[in-house]
Amino acid sequence: MLSCQRHQFYLPDDVHYLNCAFMSPLAKPVEQAGIEGIRLKRNPAPIIARDFFEASDAVRREFAAIIGASDPRRISIIPAVSYAIATAARNLATPSGSEIVVLFEQFPSNIYTWRRLASERGLKLQVVLPPDDEARRGHRWNERILDAISKRTAAVCIPIVHWVDGTQFDVRAIGERARDVEAAFIIDGTQSIGALPFDVTEVKPDLLVCAGYKWLWGPYSVGMAYWSNLFDGGMPLEENWIVRQGSEGFSGLVEYEDQYQEGAVRFDVGERSNFALMPMMLQGLKLVRSLRPDRIQEYCRHLTREALGEVVEMGYRLESDAFRSDHLFGIRAPAALSLDRLKDALRERNVSVSVRGSAIRVAPNVYNDGRDIDALVDALRACVTANRSSV
Repeated sequence: MLSCQRHQFYLPDDVHYLNCAFMSPLAKPVEQAGIEGIRLKRNPAPIIARDFFEASDAVRREFAAIIGASDPRRISIIPAVSYAIATAARNLATPSGSEIVVLFEQFPSNIYTWRRLASERGLKLQVVLPPDDEARRGHRWNERILDAISKRTAAVCIPIVHWVDGTQFDVRAIGERARDVEAAFIIDGTQSIGALPFDVTEVKPDLLVCAGYKWLWGPYSVGMAYWSNLFDGGMPLEENWIVRQGSEGFSGLVEYEDQYQEGAVRFDVGERSNFALMPMMLQGLKLVRSLRPDRIQEYCRHLTREALGEVVEMGYRLESDAFRSDHLFGIRAPAALSLDRLKDALRERNVSVSVRGSAIRVAPNVYNDGRDIDALVDALRACVTANRSSV
């Protein structure tokens, strides 16, 4: 099993950062790559044509390896999840009266595009709600998703784990159901890829999109997307020069070329070759690959499992083990306990987590150790004790 990797980061000893779902801290090699990229711009004379391509292509290869894709040309470089979702919506066949399946309180980057598309084309946005009762909540929510997919479904657009509380969805089963009705299967992997094993050859999404600044340890405003052959020949969101055939030859760029480079490269964002951000993203992906998502998940499980048993004994509520990820999970407080009091207790102990909906969202990674978890549990216990004393 992995040992704690805190030495690879600059986190202060008195800060208990359990908030990777918000954004990851920069690992030392990622930060150094960014600094070197900025310094390169001091004197751009040494920059040559291939420098616009090499880091981007290396990012494609690293991300493809993480998700089990054999062809890096299936990967595009994007600035945000919303960019890839908008590109997909532009290229999907969505006849009037068809349905788009999404989830309750799904992250808005994978909602707003579908809302607009539904309004413009006369579609129905089918929002799948979780069950009201918490008994077998994850299991029943997954069942509801499968039931919502019908012959009217044009696309199923969901995450692997819910960003609010880490509820995990059976994307293999959901993908099979989507294929049965010939619906596109679109996954937002932002809150899972890098910390949870995933293989596109097994799940078979038509689009897998990931922001890079969370579990992939990259900078803000860089992400990657995997595109299946459903989108072959699709129309990009913008027309930029670097995605055209022969763009490596700068002297011939005014000989305008209508043909795109092969695969999903056509869907790259303009000015993808950022000389600070691309090297940072590359180093983040290399670090993920070296540690491996399966071992990162195992590390988080080993780090938190015993403590979560204590948390449940205090009266807090968690999703069941089978439908809860170990790198991102929501802790729901007893009904009588004030969330404001809980946030104060966490702040007093320098515990960084997020409140999303009704859940205290906890998101550890390999830089965390037992001291971080002890501080979290201490804050939760102190609130329960104070609440009992005030009754």
